[in-house]
Amino acid sequence: MRFNHTAHRLDAAHFETVVELFVGQLGFVVLRRTERSIWLRQPGSNIDLQFSRSETAHRDADKLRSQVSFLSDTPEAALKTLAAWAEARGLAATVGAYSDREFYLDLPEAFVDWVLEAMRPELADYPVKA
Repeated sequence: MRFNHTAHRLDAAHFETVVELFVGQLGFVVLRRTERSIWLRQPGSNIDLQFSRSETAHRDADKLRSQVSFLSDTPEAALKTLAAWAEARGLAATVGAYSDREFYLDLPEAFVDWVLEAMRPELADYPVKA
């Protein structure tokens, strides 16, 4: 088996706004869309991201341990830019830190059980041979 995609839930009321964030701000392209879900890919990557609409009112109290993660030379600044974008569209946004090299963005009204993480590239420099 080969890894294909990962799936995460978005509050249905904010689904299109988060899709717009990933497409317009992070450069993702839409691969496929159904009434309930969308599959996205960032050019240059080979793993897809699926978002599904969710009607759940429950927000996972431990959601900081579930992330969609990105690499950035300036992770905190990058997430603050995305937070400002979201806030301009009416979504509350919080940027926090796991360490001085790992940060997260939470859009609590939209992200059901995950946060968007950004970390310095050296944290993903694994000695794995393909």
